[in-house]
Amino acid sequence: MLLAIDTSSGTSVAVVDRDAGVLAEHTEADTRRHAEVVGLLIERSLADAGVTASDLSGVAVGMGPGPFTGLRVGIAAARTFAFGTGRPLVPVVSHDALAFAHADAVAIITDARRREVYWSEYDAPDELGLPRRIRGPEIARPDELETALPRLEHAPVSAGALGMLAERLYAAGRPFADDRALYLRSPDVTMSASNRGARRVS
Repeated sequence: MLLAIDTSSGTSVAVVDRDAGVLAEHTEADTRRHAEVVGLLIERSLADAGVTASDLSGVAVGMGPGPFTGLRVGIAAARTFAFGTGRPLVPVVSHDALAFAHADAVAIITDARRREVYWSEYDAPDELGLPRRIRGPEIARPDELETALPRLEHAPVSAGALGMLAERLYAAGRPFADDRALYLRSPDVTMSASNRGARRVS
């Protein structure tokens, strides 16, 4: 049984069980309230599922792609919860969770803001029904994106789907994603030339 958290678009939290499915799921679509609601959604999901932290075997988290601020809120919450409960962290690519619900090849496209999109391409699922990513995730302007596959655009990532994918990957002995956030865009803040090499005076 896993607690699953994804903040690559809105904020989605779920409790899932490999055999019983999604036991509880709560989502806030507002992309500016991640830090405000993630704790509340964790509390509600555990209560609605009728479980406590000690009943969980791990914490699945969406690693993006996603905007820096929102994505780090979910990853920080998942890491903190996993550390506090002594459970392993299970990283999953958020686009994989969207492709997990599709029976055919598909291009997943999500909002990267600043008139750009994140995108990934998937072949049809493998013999176990697991997504097969063939390109991406990458970032591009919408008019530069070329794909011949049917598009799934701007769909919110479900923590329930993310958690069930993590359960299926574990059962199949497949690797999880790297424990590294997929921001895909360089940070806006850089050191100014005048501050490079400057000494701090206390």
